Amino acid sequence: MTGFQEITSISALAEVIESSERQPALFFKHSLTCGISQRAFGEFERYLQSPESGTVRNYLVVVQTAREVSNELARVLSVEHESPQAILVNGGQAVWNDSHLALKSDALKMAVSRG
Repeated sequence: MTGFQEITSISALAEVIESSERQPALFFKHSLTCGISQRAFGEFERYLQSPESGTVRNYLVVVQTAREVSNELARVLSVEHESPQAILVNGGQAVWNDSHLALKSDALKMAVSRG
């Protein structure tokens, strides 16, 4: 099982985006108070158990505790904020994103395989 790292600072976010030049990164933006986000997080956890999850670095942004990071992620990548949301970054650019009920483990696996 591949794990994830929680991003809580803008400086850590900048480092991850810069390092996506070497290895893609998948961000999962999660709301602690949303039922849809709780369901999507379960799908993210299932995805993390797949071999595909090991091909990228996986990150969690909790919107309630890291609002500035969430906003900066949307700004830097020119991706409108949603929650829950997954964003795949390769070469410093968002190459895929989706949100809400579309966040299924199979969709995440397919995105990182194409990444």
